[in-house]
Amino acid sequence: MPERSSDAMLAQISRKLNVLIALSLRNLAEDKEFPAKVKRRQGVGDLAHYLADMGIDPKDIADIVGSPVTSVRTLLTPARRK
Repeated sequence: MPERSSDAMLAQISRKLNVLIALSLRNLAEDKEFPAKVKRRQGVGDLAHYLADMGIDPKDIADIVGSPVTSVRTLLTPARRK
């Protein structure tokens, strides 16, 4: 069992590093758009959805974008307020 939890932890770290590399490359290329799959969102929504699509947890996304965890979870909720 310890090997499985270690593998899961390594996979999560790998996903996070891939996202950080992707964000760094976007910064270097001065690409500021994070296209949403569903519709255009304002604020940190595009970035939050981009990171969520990469498999990052809402808590980690909140740390990256500098927003409260509850706000990020609200942004990622499919049926949020209309």
